[in-house]
Amino acid sequence: MFDMSGMMGKMKDLQEKMKQAQDQLQYLTATAESGGGLVKATANGQRRLLKLEIDESLLQPQDRDMLADLVVAAVNKVMDEAAAKAQEELKKTTSGLIPNIPGMDLSGFGM
Repeated sequence: MFDMSGMMGKMKDLQEKMKQAQDQLQYLTATAESGGGLVKATANGQRRLLKLEIDESLLQPQDRDMLADLVVAAVNKVMDEAAAKAQEELKKTTSGLIPNIPGMDLSGFGM
C-alpha cells in the first residue's frame, strides 16, 4: 500500500537536505586558467566568480583583444568546473534520498 504521509516526510527531508547542500556550495571552489596561466579565474559552487587574476604582462594596449579572449575562456572554464563540482556534491548529499524513478531526471534539481 502506498504511504502518502511517509512520502511527504521524505520530500520534506529531501528539501531540507537540498537547502543545506546548496548553502554549502558557497564554500566549494574551482579555479581554472587560460593562456598558460596568464589569466586565472576562481568561482564557487553557486557559480559566482570570486577572483580573477591577470598577469601584468597582458596589461598592454596591444594585448587588449587577447586579454578579453583569455578572460572569457578562463571564466567559462571555471564556471563549467564549478557546476560539475556542485552537481557532484549535491549528488553525494542527496544520495539515497531521491528514489530512482524511471523517466524522472532530477540532475538539474536546485542548480
